[in-house]
Amino acid sequence: MTAAHPDNRRRAYWLKTLHEWHWVSSAICLVGMILFSITGFTLNHAGQIEAKPAISRLNGSLDEALRARLEQQLPAAKAQKGKAPLPVELQTWVQKHWDVSTAGHEAEWSDDEIYLSLPRPGGDAWLRLNLADGAIEYERTDRGWLSYFNDLHKGRSTGAAWSWFIDIFAAAALVFSVTGLFILKMHAGNRPFTWPMVGMGLVVPVLLALLFIH
Repeated sequence: MTAAHPDNRRRAYWLKTLHEWHWVSSAICLVGMILFSITGFTLNHAGQIEAKPAISRLNGSLDEALRARLEQQLPAAKAQKGKAPLPVELQTWVQKHWDVSTAGHEAEWSDDEIYLSLPRPGGDAWLRLNLADGAIEYERTDRGWLSYFNDLHKGRSTGAAWSWFIDIFAAAALVFSVTGLFILKMHAGNRPFTWPMVGMGLVVPVLLALLFIH
């Protein structure tokens, strides 16, 4: 009886520790798990869920002085293989007239135009400036909230902050799964169906992949 006490205390210690890590990690990734589960379903059935994109367009014209300053900056942009941010003056013009932020994006510069792609979750946008006559146009496509959350799932055009969230969520989900596996191991002696169920969770997707995915 005495020899068994240290083993029981050790088992109780590890079981308590695993449960603490398990519930903490589950709390961290709970909302993310719900979001990724729902969007996993919607992505899997994207073909059956219709999306009607809303497209909006804006047009304008730059004054001669601003267009001349842009043409002066064209050689420097072409020296960078045609990739460079919009000049501050143009960013300010777009922000003032159309309330569109272009900061942090690189545009494509050519002899006759400047083109800026502005992808975002749930839609797309672009800006084009004709250097010859100063005509500028902006187009935005909005595919709705469902597309927005689907793009969050994929991490499409979501920025650094969301990328960090996905990494932290993935780490928390991994801790949650691994601690759950060890808790299953510690209770498996009294629950004979534990390992058959775990094995089924591995075998079923492997068989589906081998037999039905080509």
